[in-house]
Amino acid sequence: MTQFGKGCHLHLIDGSAFIFRAYHALPPLTRKSDGLPIGAVSGFCNMLQKYVEDNAGPDAPTHVAVIFDKGSHTFRNDLYDQYKANREAMPEDLRPQIPLTRDATRAFNIACIEKEGFEADDIIATLARQAREAGGAVTIVSSDKDLMQLVGDGVVMLDAMKNKIIDRDGVFEKFGVWPDRVVDVQALAGDSVDNVPGAPGIGIKTAALLISEYGDLQTLLDQADTVKQPKRRQTLIEKRDQIELSRRLVQLDDQMTMDDVTLDDLEVREPDADTLLAFLTDMEFRTLTKRIAISLNAEAPAIPQTAPQAATTEEAPDLPPIDPAAYVWIKTADDLTPFIAQAHQRGWVAVDTETTGLNEMTCDLVGVSLAIEPGQACYIPLIHRATATDDLFGNDDLAEGQMPLDDALALLKPLLEDPSVIKIGQNMKYDAKVLSRYGIGITPIDDTMLMSYAMHAGLHGHGMDTLSDRYLSHTPIPIKSLLGSGKSMITFDRVPIENAVKYAAEDADITLRLWMLFKPQLHRARVTRVYEGLERPLVPVLADMERAGVQVDRETLSRMSNAFSQKMAQLEDEIHELAGEKFNVGSPKQLGEILFDKMSLPGGKKGKTGAYATGADVLEDLATEHDLPGRVLDWRQISKLKSTYTDALQGHINPDTGRVHTSYSIAGASTGRLASTDPNLQNIPVRSEEGRRIREAFVAPQGRALVSLDYSQIELRILAHMADISALKQAFRDGLDIHAMTASEMFNVPMDEMTPDIRRQAKAINFGVIYGISGFGLARNLRIPRSEAQGFIDRYFERFPGIKTYMADTTAFAKEHKRVETLFGRVIHTPEISASGPRAGFAKRAAINAPIQGTAADIIRRAMIRMPQAIAGIPATMLLQVHDELIFEVDTGAEDDLIATAKRVMEGAAEPVVKLDVPLVVDAGKGRNWAEAH
Repeated sequence: MTQFGKGCHLHLIDGSAFIFRAYHALPPLTRKSDGLPIGAVSGFCNMLQKYVEDNAGPDAPTHVAVIFDKGSHTFRNDLYDQYKANREAMPEDLRPQIPLTRDATRAFNIACIEKEGFEADDIIATLARQAREAGGAVTIVSSDKDLMQLVGDGVVMLDAMKNKIIDRDGVFEKFGVWPDRVVDVQALAGDSVDNVPGAPGIGIKTAALLISEYGDLQTLLDQADTVKQPKRRQTLIEKRDQIELSRRLVQLDDQMTMDDVTLDDLEVREPDADTLLAFLTDMEFRTLTKRIAISLNAEAPAIPQTAPQAATTEEAPDLPPIDPAAYVWIKTADDLTPFIAQAHQRGWVAVDTETTGLNEMTCDLVGVSLAIEPGQACYIPLIHRATATDDLFGNDDLAEGQMPLDDALALLKPLLEDPSVIKIGQNMKYDAKVLSRYGIGITPIDDTMLMSYAMHAGLHGHGMDTLSDRYLSHTPIPIKSLLGSGKSMITFDRVPIENAVKYAAEDADITLRLWMLFKPQLHRARVTRVYEGLERPLVPVLADMERAGVQVDRETLSRMSNAFSQKMAQLEDEIHELAGEKFNVGSPKQLGEILFDKMSLPGGKKGKTGAYATGADVLEDLATEHDLPGRVLDWRQISKLKSTYTDALQGHINPDTGRVHTSYSIAGASTGRLASTDPNLQNIPVRSEEGRRIREAFVAPQGRALVSLDYSQIELRILAHMADISALKQAFRDGLDIHAMTASEMFNVPMDEMTPDIRRQAKAINFGVIYGISGFGLARNLRIPRSEAQGFIDRYFERFPGIKTYMADTTAFAKEHKRVETLFGRVIHTPEISASGPRAGFAKRAAINAPIQGTAADIIRRAMIRMPQAIAGIPATMLLQVHDELIFEVDTGAEDDLIATAKRVMEGAAEPVVKLDVPLVVDAGKGRNWAEAH
């Protein structure tokens, strides 16, 4: 045993932080075959193993311990009985996992420390002090702000999630004071999470300013009568006892008696292979067991193949390790033929394409990779160049060792179009669009990105790197290591083939492994219908829409840009006149100085840069005080329309097709809503006259027309059904003006006396309630006092109590199950629902809205999937989806046939799976351009 002293380095791991991060990161359905929940244990073990791997080598710590909380009652509860009183109870499925995390720590042969009556932070503080006094260095593996008071000479923190060291400068950036004054700032600011009262009305920034001015908390309290601000002065004087109590609560105890453990006991020790592997085997962690067995040069014990009650993240089949050196470079038809034959024999093959760019409509196909079994993958290079760049003489020869493009595609086409062989991909829409330009229609498909999305929406991203790291415990070769970045970045056809083989074949291999893991989980996670009915069949529909594109009139956009420039100049003149001087309207700094220094308008707040905040929320509040902020908002809106649309859209016109081709992200939003990118055609504003005019530039070619079909108030209809609101349901059945009806119900105004202003207020409330709008938010939208807005919301809930019941029931379900569901079974995980502070409010609003918005998204997906077959006999093409709206291009004279058919499909899209209590209604229009059609 090495005596701890100078030259030693102690790592203190915040075990509780590891546990809760692991618990919220993995699906709640992770269980052993006997039903025991193990999701948090699985994540905890993976985090420990990653920590061990990341901290090997010459800079490795000499001593390490994982510190845990033990029990909930500590000496702080004796000081203040309300300490941590508002914390929610531990989730029931986490409780049985807590002792298993201690067992896991011991299985890794890492010191495991907890002490009754003290928090883990106090143990960390005591051990850190002892280590520094003995001459050693300390790294606290945590990002907990409460531990930042310990940072100082020889003590730093490591945020393992961000791999970021937090030193004295990092603490100052967080708190605005150095570590030795963090406790003073926390005593003033309090902590809503731990129920530390602090000084009411004083936050972190104000506390830091006060402590910086007076030096320390004691001096500040002794001289509180000299504080200039009356309210702040009164708080400091009247709440002195409370503030001093708060300081005792946040001050960590670094003088604990640690008779049962010494620093020498924390020396790093190699794990005992038998002990560790036995624990992992008992937990049924197959992948981790095999990976650690390899690292320990030991044989992994067999894990019984029992049928699990629910899907787990550790049920990957026995797979060989990923070894890029083993992949095959396909140079000839003789090399490729055996892979194709094996794919036909097995009935599946993973496919991935490599291209010169990310735009499927303009990039060139560089190569294709295939995987037929885990570890058995190949790459077929097609147009790699002999040099990384053109040489001085402009030579651009192909590198040796490649099949001719046409020969390779001729061999691949029968396989990729064979209906008896499943083609497995990660974001297969991209590959399908690329290959379609080479005359290959890839079908049938499975998509690992969409499988993950169906099971894990709301938990994490669904990119291949994320999925590989999380579910295969493997970090893929980063693309930047091949292409570089910045000005020196190359395209994939310039990558040396030997490097491309490892990267591209690894992608196919990983995709196949993910498919083998995810495919059987779909049924156990009860999302097969969602994946098979809403996700996978949408891929070819969207691919066809994206390839079709929409025609945009460049001249119309150019004229609008010029008009917007003139409008901006006019607004600038008005703004300068109101300000009394000229300044750069586009400069937030100069605008802030005008508004708050020169004009002395209320609410000026400076950020870290020293400049005033002048965001839209600030200007909207100020618009009720003065005309200038409103004019700036108008100027910004016109500026955004010009830069984002009328200017930028011209650059998105494809030179070959003359059309704009957006790309839809299927797995972007957790609720199922599609996202449009490059360019984004879903956020073109429709409320302003200028925004609506942009749609005039989207036109139909000669002999064709545009048709728009838009669901009418679909989310309100779904809310009426889900919340079982009789008055709203009857109004929809009767075809009433729902906003006028709501206004009449709320404000006791007869329908025949309804004014546009009253209806507008009811409309804002109707849509605002769906998104959990607050009185503050509604006040801003309607430009009315907050008390009046809150009164509207209160009356709304009184009149329609079913909505409040729905909200309460949905929130309770989300907290219990960590998820919500749409009417069609789409699962949206809500890991943040039990969070505290601002995150809690956002998570609650998201959980309430997700079933409504998600159900609406599911309905329009169902309509889109049915549409191509329904309109097959009509000379029409579906071009765009914009939330609740579908846009078509159709031959002139066939508009009415299309409208009748498409309306029937859209209005019946929920059935037969869901029978709504209210009718779905679709509004339709037609015209030469989108503005006319809408």
